[in-house]
Amino acid sequence: MKNCVACGMPMNEKEDYAMGDTNKNYCKYCMREDGSMQSYDEKLVGMTNFIVHTQGIDENAAKLAAKEMMDKLPAWKDRR
Repeated sequence: MKNCVACGMPMNEKEDYAMGDTNKNYCKYCMREDGSMQSYDEKLVGMTNFIVHTQGIDENAAKLAAKEMMDKLPAWKDRR
């Protein structure tokens, strides 16, 4: 099992990987329509919205939480 380098999601099934390609190191939720990985800013918006909807906290707090999580992930190491 791998974890997505961009959001940390466990990728247990082939369908969890971007385009179903187990050679990719990011998940289906972190890819653009063309199959490439989203940018930091795109992923930050997505993770912020996910936290707002799943945890019911306000957008500013969700954005801070998303940044904290993303700062620990390999895809964003150059942003540290």
